[in-house]
Amino acid sequence: MGKFTAFKLPLKSLDRGSHEFDYHIDRQFFADMENTDIHDVDLSVKLTVVYNGDVYDLNFAITGKVVLLCDRCLDDLDFPVDAGYHIMVKYGDSYNDESDTLLEIPDSDNYLNVAYMIYDTVVLAIPIKHVHPLGKCNRAMSAILKKHRARPGDSDADLENELIDEIDEIDSDDATTDCAPDPRWDALKGFSADNAALPAKRVSPLNIE
Repeated sequence: MGKFTAFKLPLKSLDRGSHEFDYHIDRQFFADMENTDIHDVDLSVKLTVVYNGDVYDLNFAITGKVVLLCDRCLDDLDFPVDAGYHIMVKYGDSYNDESDTLLEIPDSDNYLNVAYMIYDTVVLAIPIKHVHPLGKCNRAMSAILKKHRARPGDSDADLENELIDEIDEIDSDDATTDCAPDPRWDALKGFSADNAALPAKRVSPLNIE
């Protein structure tokens, strides 16, 4: 039995009308997905499928919670999940997922495995930064951080805000580093400016090597 066999939706055996399917997502589901960022999971998934004889209309409603690691104190952080996903599915000659709203699957497939649809919906619902609200972090870890960062006149709120600002700054630095321009483009910009007055030469796609 495969890891995600329970998530195989029997499309071809469905009659016209509305059908409901329920799934429970636990820690093993994310372990099978090789995701180690989520420490624990308790999610309920309700899938409603409406079939009109040609297209299957799938609506996912996912509720519950996941347990993450707080980026500030490294303690467990409960994060509530209330997410949804909608997709239309129809049979065709081959697999085609180019559209965001319509998925086409081969006519030879009797089932549609919805495990990755559920997984992607949950992951996209989780914020990039995982931080407890102010005052909710692990007290022992917070005390250690405050001890190493304390300055005369600083209040607890000042130190908490400073830690948040530092996390924001790290994220900002990462984004700046990722988007930093390659210095070699500067030379190309100069070359482009020098030749801006030259007439443009049209190139046929058939001549591109």
